[in-house]
Amino acid sequence: MAGLDPRTAARRRSQALAIGLVAAFMTLLDVSIVNVALPSIDRAVGADPSDLQWIVSGYALTFGLLLVPAGRFGDARGRRTVFVVGLGLFTLTSAAAGVAGSPTWLIIARLLQGAAAGLVNPQVIGLIQQLYHGAERGRPFGLLGATIGVSTGVGPLLGGGLIELGGQQLGWRLVFFVNVPVGIATIVLAWRLLPAGPGRRAVDGRNLDPVGVLLLGVGVVFLLLPLVQQRQWQGPLKWLLIPAGLLVLLGFVGWELRYRRHRVPLFDLALFRLRSYLLGTLIGLLYFGGFVAIFFLFTLYLQTGLRYTALQAGLAVTPFAAGSAVTAALGGRIINRFGRPLVAIGLATVAIGLVGVIVALHFVPGRGAPLVTALPLLVAGLGSGLVITPNQNLTLSEVPVAQAGSAAGMLQTAQRIGAATGIAGVGMIFFSTLAATGNGWSRAFRDALLATTGFVVIALVAAIVDSWTERPGSPARAGGAG
Repeated sequence: MAGLDPRTAARRRSQALAIGLVAAFMTLLDVSIVNVALPSIDRAVGADPSDLQWIVSGYALTFGLLLVPAGRFGDARGRRTVFVVGLGLFTLTSAAAGVAGSPTWLIIARLLQGAAAGLVNPQVIGLIQQLYHGAERGRPFGLLGATIGVSTGVGPLLGGGLIELGGQQLGWRLVFFVNVPVGIATIVLAWRLLPAGPGRRAVDGRNLDPVGVLLLGVGVVFLLLPLVQQRQWQGPLKWLLIPAGLLVLLGFVGWELRYRRHRVPLFDLALFRLRSYLLGTLIGLLYFGGFVAIFFLFTLYLQTGLRYTALQAGLAVTPFAAGSAVTAALGGRIINRFGRPLVAIGLATVAIGLVGVIVALHFVPGRGAPLVTALPLLVAGLGSGLVITPNQNLTLSEVPVAQAGSAAGMLQTAQRIGAATGIAGVGMIFFSTLAATGNGWSRAFRDALLATTGFVVIALVAAIVDSWTERPGSPARAGGAG
């Protein structure tokens, strides 16, 4: 925003940030909001369990698939263009999902909607890296972290409210239609207010690395597909896709190392030489392995196991979202002072809160679950706000602006893989316990929470190791190199 006076430039930056946060909220909300609508969708369009699984997991699959290529394309050709195109596709596919008359139609709309979300999200982080520098990134990253926490946690509540408002036949359609007016308004404002040019440099079409895009895409699909479909695909053969995916990703690494000798690669693997980026990506993968599973299983436990309504189930997870929103904004402001130890404190607080939920459900199982878990969920949420935002800030602190989109895309891809792994692994424990106990929903949920806590504890170990080895005065501690 060169050429503007400081006051005008600051106002334009704030406006651009607000537009990015609205888009991030919309796309991340659709990860969780659909969960509470599944019973209504089942009755309205006659979806079987496999269809319902694809409606939920198909979005996550294509979301994760597009993150790195979209981030790279935004770095190369201008983040505003990719942002507006992605948001336009997201708005159109949301409308298409809302008017779906069959399971197949809805699944296709959700796959395309997830791909559009994958186009949008790396641009938001890339814009923050582009518009803010050094320690001043703390505030926008704090607001983005609050957006992530609130959108994930409030999804079931908003979905339940819309279903209550529209009834069983119309309510689930409102879950998708709500994106349309917001999306249109955001597109108009984005085209006017976001910076028009590419981040720092333009590249020609040969540098967009189509082979790298293909290898990474195939590898990510092979990894995610057996995880998101593990309950629908019977038999052990599906797990062969995971080693196949790892082999393809190994081929991707080899290709990128060769490609970078002559041109700009899809993703610069040298970023993993940055200690802050490597450990931050690992922490993000592990934490999202537990973080997302909490909402998936809790809403399932309340709606299917305890027969609560969609709105009641949404209200029950609100304490976590509220706690996360409060500390995420704070965490973004104080991360420059405390560095990685703040993330470790947040992870420890999440673990304490989850253990509190387990203890509460042990003494008060059944219909009293939402009441007795409110306080420990609030504690876990307060901790979560000190994890997502500060970790994101530290992870990207030493990344050059020209690579911000692809670096953010890889970080979010790791988070999506972690989320899919967590839901698959923790879900397997949940349903195995449920089958073994006959109808022991409370026991199954407690066992699943133990596994979720395990993900958080392993992430805590990584954060502690990073804290012990963090160099005084490093860019990670100082808020970034700009």
